[in-house]
Amino acid sequence: MDSGEYEQEDMDSREVCANGVCMKTTAVEAKLDEGNIQEAESSLREGLSLNFEEARALLGKLEYQRGNVEGALRVFDGIDLQAAIQRLQPSLVEKPPSKKGRPRSESQHAVSQHAASLVLEAIYLKAKSLHKLGRLTEAAQECKSVLDAVEKIFHQGIPDVEVDNKLQEIVSQSVELLPELCKQAGCHQEAISAYRRALLSHWNLENDCCTRIQKAFAVFLLYSGVEAGPPSLGVQIDSSYAPKNNLEEAILLLMILMKKFCLGKTKWDPSVMEHLTFALSVCNQTSVLAKQVEEIVPGVYHRVDRWNSLALCYSGAGQHKAALNLLRKSLHKHERPDDLMALLLAAKICSEDSYLAAEGVGYAQRAISIAQQQAEHLKGVGRHMLGLCLGKQAKVCSSDFERSRIQSEALKSLDGAIALDSNSPDLIFDLAVQYAEHRNLNAAMRYAKQFIDETGGSVLKGWRLLALILSAQQRFSEAEVVTDAALDETAKWDQGPLLRLKAKLKISQSLPMDAIETYRYLLALVQAQRKSFGPFRVVPQIEDDKVNEIEVWHGLANLYSSLSHWKDAEICIMFEGRGETQEALGAYVGALLVDPNYVPCKILIGSLMSKMGSEALPVARGLLSDALRVDPTNRKAWYYLGMVHKDDGRIADATDCFQAASMLEESDPIESFSSVC
Repeated sequence: MDSGEYEQEDMDSREVCANGVCMKTTAVEAKLDEGNIQEAESSLREGLSLNFEEARALLGKLEYQRGNVEGALRVFDGIDLQAAIQRLQPSLVEKPPSKKGRPRSESQHAVSQHAASLVLEAIYLKAKSLHKLGRLTEAAQECKSVLDAVEKIFHQGIPDVEVDNKLQEIVSQSVELLPELCKQAGCHQEAISAYRRALLSHWNLENDCCTRIQKAFAVFLLYSGVEAGPPSLGVQIDSSYAPKNNLEEAILLLMILMKKFCLGKTKWDPSVMEHLTFALSVCNQTSVLAKQVEEIVPGVYHRVDRWNSLALCYSGAGQHKAALNLLRKSLHKHERPDDLMALLLAAKICSEDSYLAAEGVGYAQRAISIAQQQAEHLKGVGRHMLGLCLGKQAKVCSSDFERSRIQSEALKSLDGAIALDSNSPDLIFDLAVQYAEHRNLNAAMRYAKQFIDETGGSVLKGWRLLALILSAQQRFSEAEVVTDAALDETAKWDQGPLLRLKAKLKISQSLPMDAIETYRYLLALVQAQRKSFGPFRVVPQIEDDKVNEIEVWHGLANLYSSLSHWKDAEICIMFEGRGETQEALGAYVGALLVDPNYVPCKILIGSLMSKMGSEALPVARGLLSDALRVDPTNRKAWYYLGMVHKDDGRIADATDCFQAASMLEESDPIESFSSVC
């Protein structure tokens, strides 16, 4: 007897069937309308050979289907459903075969399952009735009792045997409903337990039902604001992965759903990818997200959309070359050359590399033109990107005139952007840096303070920039106050750049011993970070400005040498102060190999090469010129380049360099303004 034999409905009449017998509900419903519940119950018991609980269960179901929720609840309240479950338990539990090996009667097993279906459905419908009446906590408790009853009957949930379809349907509906009722009742921890019970217990859920529960649980973990905590030890399997927090558990669930889709076990649901994108972006794992996008079967996304999504992922992971190559394909004339978002992203990537900046200018100009026609609100973003690209392009110009012209265009573009989008923190910050590099310190100060106001002082680079501007104005004690305030609001692990800044401020205030103490503390922090992450750590994401250990050793060594503490300086791999030029050169070249664009090392090597005779002067000139292309306002680079020109007999060039160094000294920050970008 299949599930269709319980009840059949059509437009004219309704029937209920059980134990191989069917009867029309007309007479039963008439008695219910008259309020004769007991007579209606007696009719069902006699007509279908049911016991008291089964008849009441079927009667309550009829009331529920007629829309009489309160009447259904009155019927259900008159049943001792738990007692019925106790009676069903022995008949449904698998018994060991007799000595003769005779199997249990198939018909007895079927009757027992049908009886269980009636009783369990009654509990489920009672929960639904309570839900409709707004009695959520009671509804959740009744729904939970369905699952408790199933576990009592089958010990560990539905077994891997053929079960009645109706029984399986009731169990599946109860498993899915329970966490929703708990959430609506405000019982968040109970909802978490219900979700985990649904996914970790053996309910024989259909794939679609399981998928819905997994997605709902992941969404709850991501957005509810309730800390779930790790699963209990009782449900963890040895050597298996156990998520440590909400985010990890949500990501695990969403990745399982993605795997099911890739294997063709479930239908594609774009919202799953949206939730996974959010979750992996929050924890800076866009490289993992890229892998998920790559695994999606062809045809789900248009190829250009896939390229653009991957470009975003790779860009977020710091893999700019891969991201830009994808965007070049996307923006090809035969694909989507006018895709505004792709153009802006390409321009953004190019703005971070001086040698790609010219290409970025082209993308930004196209974006501005398209925004003018399609999305006026993004015109300011286009001008922002154009300003950044022009600023970077200026650093690789071959002539001072060209550099000055492009720098002016960059500043003009950023000013135009701020007129269109006056509350963009990133734009305000970039404008502050541009003005600072142009030594318009008053304007730079104004924008730096505005950036701190816009971000509520929560972004470290704003405080660092403000301190550098104050140091360029020779207001060292005020800069230290700003640095100390920032240190108080910064986690210990992220204090490196601020400690480096503080050490240099101590030196500028002629407090060398305080500076040494700060450098030592900074060195301990850097070494602790290295040991914590390990020497072969793979960094999948962009890291904000971190302090290089070699840089710390160099700063400390420089300080020791200025105090003529040669032994300490030598420990810091500093040989120059004692005249050991070759050893010093080797140390600096080693540092430059670690970071080829590190301007201080270029300057130090150039200054050393300038002392090694006329044959080394061209090399020194090239290194110092290269340093100035990266940092055109570096006072030391101009000074040493002047010395090289002087030794090479180019007096006019030397005079220009010395004059530039002298002018910059009056507004020279203790660190380059570009170091905060």
